[in-house]
Amino acid sequence: MCQEKIHYGGWPDCIRLYNKEVEMMVTTNVGPRIIHFGFTGDQNVLYVSPEDSGKTGGNDWRIYGGHRLWIAPEAIPLSYHPDNSPVDYVFHNGSLTVTAAKEGTSGIRKEIQITLSAVSNEVTVTHRLTNENSLDMQLSVWAISALAPGGCAIVPQEPYGEGNDFLLPARPLALWQYTKMNDPRWVWGEKYILAKQDTTITGEQKIGVLNKQGWAAYHLGQNLLVKKFDYNARALYPDYGCNNEVYINGAFLEIETLGPLITLAPGETTAHIERWSLYKTEDMSTSTEQLIDSTILPLVIT
Repeated sequence: MCQEKIHYGGWPDCIRLYNKEVEMMVTTNVGPRIIHFGFTGDQNVLYVSPEDSGKTGGNDWRIYGGHRLWIAPEAIPLSYHPDNSPVDYVFHNGSLTVTAAKEGTSGIRKEIQITLSAVSNEVTVTHRLTNENSLDMQLSVWAISALAPGGCAIVPQEPYGEGNDFLLPARPLALWQYTKMNDPRWVWGEKYILAKQDTTITGEQKIGVLNKQGWAAYHLGQNLLVKKFDYNARALYPDYGCNNEVYINGAFLEIETLGPLITLAPGETTAHIERWSLYKTEDMSTSTEQLIDSTILPLVIT
């Protein structure tokens, strides 16, 4: 992994992490945020808010875009602490660790550790929450990637089964008050749930699932982002038992993953890991389940 300081998106002190294949931009003026991920010199698969690009300071929460670390279950002001201030950062053993100051709203300290492979298109993103309050807190680590418009998210269904060996439900599906299952951006397939970002449709949509397969993907033109994450069968997850959620609006789409819902004692830290991979594929704007099986699934299971 190589690194350098650059100007990016209006922020003067971003850190560029790169190898021969991919590059990432991490803000230090605000955050912690990963604001860019893509093949070197190619499209950013992450969304950057044009209204917020380059801004710092103030007390209003800004979307900014990119990849961020939140606290679940969602609540105001707990989840919406403005990450408008500079962050500390350190390089150690081939990783960049970016740490925010203790939040005034939650008493939590947030940290993202980024380990970019020296030779491949793979990144390990470790999210940590540390309780610096004097009391226990019940929470879940919530990792959120806002993705560039025009793509399609892929969430795997549970394997099909019928008969006496499949009497119990396979997993929960959580719906929000504003979820419309007949919205054209959803495709409820036999093997996959597809979520399409469409800039001509401005309404919000969101679902959550217990994703036991441990992956979700976003294809954008010829770029494919695969995110892998752990599933713990013994853990309790927030939002009616969800470890994977998808949010859509007219500007971007979010793929969100969540760690177990735990009680974090004062001084304790909890971590949640995502493993990102970026690939070049054929244009899959007209995805079918057969095309996903033949093109994407082999990349996921490697």
